[in-house]
Formats: sequence, structure tokens, C-alpha cells
Amino acid sequence: MEKIWLRQYPAGVAHTIDVQACASLVALMEESFVKYRDRCAYRYMGRSFTFGEVDQMSRAFAAYLQGAGLAKGDRVALMMPNVPQYPVAVAAVLRAGCVVVNVNPLYTPRELEHQIKDSGARAIVVIENFATTLQHALPALQLDLVVVTGLGDLLGFPRAAIVNFAVRHVKKMVPAFELPGAVRLGAALAAGRQLTLRPLSVGPDDIAVLQYTGGTTGVSKGAVLLHRNLVANILQSEAWYGPALKKLAPGEPLVTVSALPLYHVFGFTTNMMLNLRLGGCNILIVNPRDLKSLLKDIGRERFHSFPAVNTLFKAVASHPDCQRVDWSHLIISVGGGAAVQSATAALWLQKTGCPIIEGYGLSETSPLASCNPLDSDSFTGTIGLPVSNTEMTLLDDAGHEVPPGAPGEIAIRGPQVMAGYWQRPDETAQVMTADGYFRTGDIGTVDARGYFKIIDRKKDMIDVSGFKVYPNEVEEVVSQLSGVAECAVVGVPDPRTGESVKLVIVRSNPQLTEAAVLAHCEANLAGYKRPREIEFRTELPKSNVGKILRRELREQR
Repeated sequence: MEKIWLRQYPAGVAHTIDVQACASLVALMEESFVKYRDRCAYRYMGRSFTFGEVDQMSRAFAAYLQGAGLAKGDRVALMMPNVPQYPVAVAAVLRAGCVVVNVNPLYTPRELEHQIKDSGARAIVVIENFATTLQHALPALQLDLVVVTGLGDLLGFPRAAIVNFAVRHVKKMVPAFELPGAVRLGAALAAGRQLTLRPLSVGPDDIAVLQYTGGTTGVSKGAVLLHRNLVANILQSEAWYGPALKKLAPGEPLVTVSALPLYHVFGFTTNMMLNLRLGGCNILIVNPRDLKSLLKDIGRERFHSFPAVNTLFKAVASHPDCQRVDWSHLIISVGGGAAVQSATAALWLQKTGCPIIEGYGLSETSPLASCNPLDSDSFTGTIGLPVSNTEMTLLDDAGHEVPPGAPGEIAIRGPQVMAGYWQRPDETAQVMTADGYFRTGDIGTVDARGYFKIIDRKKDMIDVSGFKVYPNEVEEVVSQLSGVAECAVVGVPDPRTGESVKLVIVRSNPQLTEAAVLAHCEANLAGYKRPREIEFRTELPKSNVGKILRRELREQR
């Protein structure tokens, strides 16, 4: 496909950048630790952590990991929400020459057991709130080291003791657990300060992260992200952010609201690693579902960037406390993880004055592959243009490019594309083409300017008597109906048409009726796209990042 998108790049954004400017994430981090030593890297529960402090703590923890017998290439699982211990642990694992295995803290024991076994992790760092999950999975695992931490551990005396006491005994957020032989993080840091970190040669082709997919299309698989994949994507993101960063006052660091989980690839690269590169600060939000606390926390801050998914944008903009936040300094609202709906984008713009700039990527692409220009002043409804050094095309089922204007499966080629799936060559072969494109499973189109648009997930398409129905389109229409808080569409078996459309709605107005929904659909959708079944629920199943899980809705019938 001709790179027609290059003509649409904002001024100053290079078509090609030097993605080999840093040999590894370790080199990138250590350069920033020196360059921004006295700047704030993270703010958490009223305390600021400088780049220098993260440097010192991660160096000590890395020395401890080496002293505990971990060797280059060993996998270390990290099971924590957005607490400062997480970026400290990431830096430590990488500096020790090991591989980060990101784990969702909300996993069940079964899911945790699968991921630890599949990755072959030798060690885990776990927040005590979810240590009971590890306890139940532990008999089936072979872990050499377990490190446990509490929500307040790095806050210093006396705040750490006060926060941990409140979390454990007042709010009762830490179920009783027994992990014989486990080490507290504070003790590990103290021991590590007495040791010397052995510098290791970590290169671009070494594995940095095993980023497990959400399992929405089957068994959860680990995307193998090499140091060069993640470095490339950080530098690509830096280049793409350029036009927006010019809006900051000279010398003013970028401040980002980190409500996205940092263990998710979107938050990992766009929040943590990009701010590390830029010398920016992350405001850590432990529980983004607690909207009142989130808005209270950011209400005290002057911030510039708010990356999020559609559900979080809508929930924040719809909350009555949204108006108490000073949004006047917000210059970047990047949407990803799932399609951003136009009604959500309009509401966000109305409440904050900052348009949502939608981007696109996957765990397998580190994740950023395409994005709308960050100097855009309106929501486009597309996933934008392929970023620097990136090619995208549309393929048919046989792997051939589709004719202009026709929908096809989005395929991506670039330095950020994974090396493959961990120990699954068969799965890797299914998604990688002979000429190096990654087949995403997303169906999209591209316009004459080079802007790509996702129609839907290939596996979520509904076949109604041979007609293709894309759930995203139906959800977009229904979401514009007053009284709809959230909605999701799935295909269900139908003896007459093969499949039919089922619509699940969470109401913001209990007076919304099925008849009103059907009338709205009749006015806006062709007959075969209209729901034959409507169900009202109090909530929809979501992934850790807030993406609605259609698979679970299909299975719950």
C-alpha cells in the first residue's frame, strides 16, 4: 500500500526516526535518571518521588534480585496496581537483566497459575491486597522468590504506617494470607543497599517484557516484546507527541494522569515509559473505578495529559464532580484500548475543552501503531495515521491487499512489532506474514488521505443471513440514545438467520424502555442490523483496562 498517510503528518513530525538511538530500555532509563534526577517522576497519596529516588530504589532492588540468584533472562512477575513500587520493580527487573511479566492483580488463582506456569517466572512481586490469590495458586507453582508489598510501603514514616494500618484494619482491604518464606519489599531494599549491582550487557534483541494478551480470543498468550520493540515505540510516541508538547511553557514538565493500569501495555508505554523518556510526572491512580477519589486526587493537581479508554472518559465526564476539576491545562486526551464513541468524545470536549485524540495499537505492537495528529482540534472517529517508521495495510483472508475502498484485516509492520508469542510458534505463524506484517484481527478501512478506521474485530462480526453486522456500528448508534450509560452488541445463534443481534444495555435513566430502544434502532439501522433481543443489566463485564468483554457476554447466555 502506498504511504499516502505521510502527506498528512503534522509539521515537525519526521516520517522516519532513529529507533536505535538507545540500545535498550535499561540505557533509556539510566539516561533519564541522570538527566532528570531532581524532577518529580511520580506523585502518589500526596508524596512525590523524584527520578533520583526511583534510580536509587531500583538499583537496590536489582542488586537484591541478583543476590537472590536470579540470572539474565529469568522472568519476574509483577502483580501490582498503580503504586510507586511498580515502576521501581520494573526498572529493577530490567537492570538485573531479567524479564518483566506483567500480571493483572484482579486475576483469579486459575488465571495467575496459567500465566506463571506459561511464562516460567521464577519470582513474583505482589501487592498484599491480592496475596491471597497467590496463596491459592502457590501449591501448583515453582517460585524461588516471593516479595510482598503494601499500598503505603514507600511513603516514609509515619505516613506508610498510617496508610497500611488503614488499608488493612479500617478498610479491611487485605484478606488474610500465608506465604511462607515471602520477603517484604522494605527488607529487600534494605538488603539490596548493602550489595553491588553487577552491570549486565542488555541489548536490543534481549527480551524486556512478556505482555500477556487479555485472553479475549482464547488462551492468554505472552507477546514477546524485545528491548528494541519497546524503545522504538517510546521514541515513536515521543515524535508523535511533539506538536502537543510545544504547547507547554518552556521548561515545564509534562504531567500525566495515570488512571490506566501501568501493567497494561497502553499505560506501560504511553504513561510510564514515555514520561520516563520526557522527564514527565505520572499522577498514580490506584483504583480508577473509584471516580470520586480519582476526581478528588486530580482536582489538587495541574496536569496536561489524560490517556484513557472510552468507558473511563465517559464515566469521568458524566460524574458530578467533573466540574470541580481544573481542566484548563489539559492539552492531550489520548483514547485507545477500544473504540472511542462519538457521543463520549462530544461529552468530553464539552466538559474539558480538550478533544479526544484516538490512537490504535495492541500488546503485540508495544502498543502504538497509529494515531490521529496531536494538533487535531476535533474528534475524527478514525484511528488516525500510521506513526513514524510504521506501515499499515488491509488484507483479505488469503493475505492479499484488498482493493481501494474495501474493508480488510489491518496488518502492521514496524520496529515495534513483537518478536512472536512466547513458546507458541504455531500461534506466531498464524498472525505473521512472510513479509513481516502482523495480522491484527481487526477489520478496517482507509480513506484517500491515509486515515484508517476500525469497523470491528474480525471474530466479533455477526453474520445475519449472509449480511455482515459490525457490533461497533450498532453500539455507536445506541450510545447516542439518551438514557444509555453503556451498551454492547454480540451475535447469538438464530435458527432462521444463522445469527442475530443481541443488545445489552446499562441504563443511566431507569425509564428507558425496550420500545424506545427499538424505535431508535429502526430509525438509524438497516433491518438486519437491528437487535432481535435486548437485555438490561446493571453492569457490563470489562477487562482490567475497562474494555467491554463481548466474549463473556456471549458465554453468559
